[in-house]
Amino acid sequence: MEKRSFVFDYTFVPESSLLNPQQKSLLDAALSATYQAYAPYSLFYVGAALLLENGQILKGANQENASYPCGICAERALLYHYGNLQPKIKILKMAISVSNNQLYKESPVAPCGLCRQVISEFEQNNGSPIELILGHPKHACIVIAKCNNLLPFVFNSEYLSKPV
Repeated sequence: MEKRSFVFDYTFVPESSLLNPQQKSLLDAALSATYQAYAPYSLFYVGAALLLENGQILKGANQENASYPCGICAERALLYHYGNLQPKIKILKMAISVSNNQLYKESPVAPCGLCRQVISEFEQNNGSPIELILGHPKHACIVIAKCNNLLPFVFNSEYLSKPV
């Protein structure tokens, strides 16, 4: 047996004013998307924003439903929207923000497991890393160089080859 570790680096930014202007602008866009969220049950308003290679910014927000499984997280809503609109334009960065007064802790909210899986496949199809910015424009942020760092041992298309 051999013990192995999975370790990755990220940047902790104690206040968003220390982000570079492009990152800060994208995080602001993610926060503005939270106001489009439909979250009457959880009161957990999440917004996400993508920066595309052509400079365009796309935004999305979580959408709940009284039948809970019918809802969708902001990250997946945004990525599926992007997939319908601009699937050939590379994604450079993704920012995720929450507008909920009780969530301003040192560590910003990270994507759920379902979203990590979807983000990972979009990053694989992107052919290059997608920088991830987690946080709130008035609080601490985390910057992760590539989304796949959040999902070690990802299930991807390589497992779906034809049977032997």
